Amino acid sequence: QAHDGVVGAIQASTAGLVAMVPEGLVLLTSIAFAVGATRLASKKVLTQELAAIEGLARVDVICLDKTGTLTEGSLTLGTLEHLEPTASNPTIDAAAALGAMGATEVHPNPSLAAIAAEFSAPADWTLTESVPFSSARKWSAATFDGRGSFLLGAPDILLDHAAVNSSADGDPVGAARNRVEHHASAGRRVLILMHSPDRLRGETLPDVVVPVALVVLDESLRAAAPATIAYFAQQGVTVKVISGDSPITVGAVAARVGVPGAGDPVDARTLPEDQEALADILETHCVFGRVTPHQKRAMVHALQSRGHVVAMTGDGVNDTLALKDADVGVAMGSGSAAARAVARFVLLANDFGVFPSVITEGRKVIANVERVANLFLTKTFYAMALALTIGVARIPFPFIPRHFTIISSLTIGIPGFFLALAPNNRRARTGFLTRVLRFAVPAGLVSSVAVVVAFGIARNDGDVSLEQARTVAVITLFVVTLWVLEILARPINLWRGALVGTMGVAFIGALSIEWFRTYFELPLPGTALVLSAVGIGAMGAVLIELGWHLTGWNLPDDDDEEPSPTGVTEPALSA
Repeated sequence: QAHDGVVGAIQASTAGLVAMVPEGLVLLTSIAFAVGATRLASKKVLTQELAAIEGLARVDVICLDKTGTLTEGSLTLGTLEHLEPTASNPTIDAAAALGAMGATEVHPNPSLAAIAAEFSAPADWTLTESVPFSSARKWSAATFDGRGSFLLGAPDILLDHAAVNSSADGDPVGAARNRVEHHASAGRRVLILMHSPDRLRGETLPDVVVPVALVVLDESLRAAAPATIAYFAQQGVTVKVISGDSPITVGAVAARVGVPGAGDPVDARTLPEDQEALADILETHCVFGRVTPHQKRAMVHALQSRGHVVAMTGDGVNDTLALKDADVGVAMGSGSAAARAVARFVLLANDFGVFPSVITEGRKVIANVERVANLFLTKTFYAMALALTIGVARIPFPFIPRHFTIISSLTIGIPGFFLALAPNNRRARTGFLTRVLRFAVPAGLVSSVAVVVAFGIARNDGDVSLEQARTVAVITLFVVTLWVLEILARPINLWRGALVGTMGVAFIGALSIEWFRTYFELPLPGTALVLSAVGIGAMGAVLIELGWHLTGWNLPDDDDEEPSPTGVTEPALSA
């Protein structure tokens, strides 16, 4: 008898302690993250940090570059428009100058590569000095022996510096500005070729520069860009287009893909240095041109200072600081090694159209982890409450370890696995722990009270053994926790309803089949006690349901069945 008492005490202690540990939560969370990364890999998205998937779920602002994101990224020469000759600029061969400049760059940027592909370098031009292109300066330059210096870059920057000789006929700078605005308003990228009779002075522009020609480059929109932008608007994600190109060009492209606020682009050269003032402008404007790499990083910090979770896309070395400091950095697979190294995700196919799938996957993982956490922590709190109550009342513990095996398997483990991988589009919010505790604590307390009441009633019946009284407690707890599962599985659709129903049928089967009853030590008491166990469990379920409706214990319903931006609905359940 003493031996039986020790064994019983060990069994009861083990049952209480094991039930308090949410042992499967870490496993299911890891599985959810790993499966999310695998799904992204199938869409040619490389996840470089598994934990970064959490950041995807919380993104509410995404900063995009125009080139390579909204547009295809490959440039072709559209037009070489010669500007009217002047007395200081009578017969310059623009095509030859462009071909010579294209040959000076060992690693040309996409714009210069498109120019070099159209114009070959003349044999009789001798390079004496050059300044490579810089995204901070927005221009490149080269001096050729006996031919002066040529500058190629952003029209607004070079034209602002241009000086017209007093002997010049007409206003070549004003005429050039008009032509630039004409092309930029159509969303085309425009560069200007300018000439100076002087030699270069390092990275300082020559005093006298005159416009020679406009280089108009064509880039096509990505087919999926309008649908992707529409998806972000639908999901409450604000899009900021941040580009080094002309604000007029960026605004025109952004308007074509449907970016809200594209009609009011901002020239980044007018932006303040102060973070608060910059954040104010970022809150009211969505399209920015002539942005430098330093400003990209400052914009990320300004948005974060207002509580936004920022995703940043980029592909160049100059984007690395902004990519690293953003909450979620996304690099293109064709981008620089530095950009890919600091980014948390890499779009291997350079297809921005997969980004909605990336965001959806992040939301699915985190929202489902929160759902599953409610299941596990409800068990933790009812186990703690039971241990405390039983200890104070000095009565036998109502469960042995294998009782929690069947309850946890059917109301937490098995359904939690499927719920952790289910579709879920709800954007993650702050207060994860608060929301989980707000549901799990009262649900756990209600469950423990129901068990104590049912167990006490059974123990007061002189004809009922301790093992039968424990069976009553198991039935009561299962009924309550099955309803907890039903609440956390909402909104109920066909497969979720089938999942909850299957768990109920499995438990009934375990009670009905002799082998399972013997294995789980569940001897059945009389019919009256079984019905009372079900009734008390149902009353506990009603209390939890009322608490959910009246106090908002549970999470809001998820919008699981929203169609994707391509018009294809996510499958109801995919593993």
